[in-house]
Amino acid sequence: MSSPVPKEAIVGEEIDKEATEPRRVTRLVRLPEVQHRVGLGRSTIYRWMAEGKFPRPVQLGGYSVAWAESEIDGWVADRIKHST
Repeated sequence: MSSPVPKEAIVGEEIDKEATEPRRVTRLVRLPEVQHRVGLGRSTIYRWMAEGKFPRPVQLGGYSVAWAESEIDGWVADRIKHST
């Protein structure tokens, strides 16, 4: 008989006792990490955002913004899908 997986072992997921599947937790990433993940510079990212070609960030407060990690991952996956 196997023991249940401890909550701490499920990285990036949150356990909801009433749901049948774990719920994904959205992680926010700042510009330097976005640049590293997509291989683009700041000006290109902001230009492509203005052109509707790149996900827009969420406002954190003041002048601070961050992107939903899932949106960046989806954008990268879409680029890979359309390059083949």
